[in-house]
Amino acid sequence: MLTLATRNSYHTLLDAETLRTPNDSPAIIYLSLEAEPIIVSRARFVHSITAYAAALREMGIQPRDLVVIAHTQDLESIYAFWGAILLGAIPSMFSTLTEKLDPDIYTANLTELVKRSQVHAVLTTDNFAPTLADRVGCPVYGSQTLLASLSDSPEFTPNAPAPDEIALLQHSSGTTGLQKGVALSHTAVLNQLASYADAIALNEQDVIVSWLPLYHDMGLIAGFLMPLIQGIPLVLMSPFEWVKSPAMLFRAIDTYRGTLCWLPNFAYNHCARRIRQRDLEGLSAASMRMFINCSEPVYAESHELFTERFALRGVVPSMLAVSYAMAENTFAVTQTAPGVVPTLDVIDRVALQSDLRAVPVAADHPNSLVKVSCGLPIHGVEVRTVDAEGQPLSERVVGEIVVRSDSMLSGYYMRPDLQPFRDGWYLTGDRGYLAEGEVYIVGRSKDLIINAGKNVYPGDIEAIVNTVSGVHAGRAVVFGVPDEREGTELIAVVAEVETDDPDARKAIIQNIRQAVAQRSTVTLNYVQLVDARWLIKTSSGKIARAANRDKWLAERATN
Repeated sequence: MLTLATRNSYHTLLDAETLRTPNDSPAIIYLSLEAEPIIVSRARFVHSITAYAAALREMGIQPRDLVVIAHTQDLESIYAFWGAILLGAIPSMFSTLTEKLDPDIYTANLTELVKRSQVHAVLTTDNFAPTLADRVGCPVYGSQTLLASLSDSPEFTPNAPAPDEIALLQHSSGTTGLQKGVALSHTAVLNQLASYADAIALNEQDVIVSWLPLYHDMGLIAGFLMPLIQGIPLVLMSPFEWVKSPAMLFRAIDTYRGTLCWLPNFAYNHCARRIRQRDLEGLSAASMRMFINCSEPVYAESHELFTERFALRGVVPSMLAVSYAMAENTFAVTQTAPGVVPTLDVIDRVALQSDLRAVPVAADHPNSLVKVSCGLPIHGVEVRTVDAEGQPLSERVVGEIVVRSDSMLSGYYMRPDLQPFRDGWYLTGDRGYLAEGEVYIVGRSKDLIINAGKNVYPGDIEAIVNTVSGVHAGRAVVFGVPDEREGTELIAVVAEVETDDPDARKAIIQNIRQAVAQRSTVTLNYVQLVDARWLIKTSSGKIARAANRDKWLAERATN
């Protein structure tokens, strides 16, 4: 396996264990609600991606060409991704068009990406290919075109890239698609996976279970590249099917003895609230080593809800871990220790908001606020907090988190105008603090609301709003609204609900205001309830605060 001890024997992603030993061991077990599981052996995986590499070459794609895979998450998109790597092209997963996305905005963003990043080809679904082909300035291939080019006996010699060449692109969240393509070299990805394997004590008995989308760093690296490179089984399912039937996760863990799973914070709440008791009968999650909370602010309440709900299924608090990660660092920056409950830091909410200091207080303090540790930096990664001038801050002083590592991006692809480093440190844009070396995240700098002298982090308020009955889980946004008359920023909440009943909506608004007032020092100025699909999401599926603020302001201006 790729670890720090064996790192020197790996040079590129083509040294992946799954590719080195193409035998009958399962590489991928693909699950679906409507069909029997598809078990892809290592040998079948290598044959399939070789066929795709040969097909891509026949379609005119060459080494170093950028190929965007804007496809439904399935085995075809997986084979195309790895086929591009074999060819020496640069693959990049892109979110597929769904009913929650505006097709015109989606197409415009992808068109801009093709132009800005000089995309050589887009692989997409047959249904969407004709529409996209009329808009973007590069070839667009649907599934049938690609499948027709496949050979049962492909003749293909894999490309031999240099370790410092770009292996793939990830992308940072944004409402403008892939304009910030994160270029990662083979060296950076391998350094990350070696260090992360040690951080989570990865071993040959592990089984990774994932429903995460592959266009997100958590899904692409932890839930896709890592198991295939390490040669351990990956049990994969569609994120769209998981949302509809979250019990799929527990069935998969029980059936295949899953040990590792990465989840964004909302998924803990989603599973706890949406999985029916009868769907859990006879299932066990006792095989799990870690459920790793990542990609969103982590809330102790979500962990408590999850462990209480699934205690009878074998879930215990020591299974719940945390990682702070970002695409620009390939994936993990930090990780809590396996088998150890993450540290809970109880601090004074008022001191945090007024003085930007994380002052410890007793759990029963009237202004107590619980922050969950993201753990220590993994090997090869350094973390600091700095002030506005870039000067290092002491522990427990809130500032911008900056990172320096050996798994960092080479740069933003074809964006020389973007320079995210200062004196060799990557500027994350995240705000947080260090305590005894462990990293605590407070929020995003650009999302910070300054209300009457208080520093308010929208994520904390959104977490409260999402607990209110009637609010669509994970579909609430909080943002600041400058007010010249008041001389400060006012605080607005927009939340999606399913009811049209005026009295029910009035009660939900009242409950939102009361919940926020009781559990924070914040008073809401605006609360608006909207119908499903009103909120705008980023390309990686997160709520886009700035875009939703602009939409809300525009609607108010016309009313």
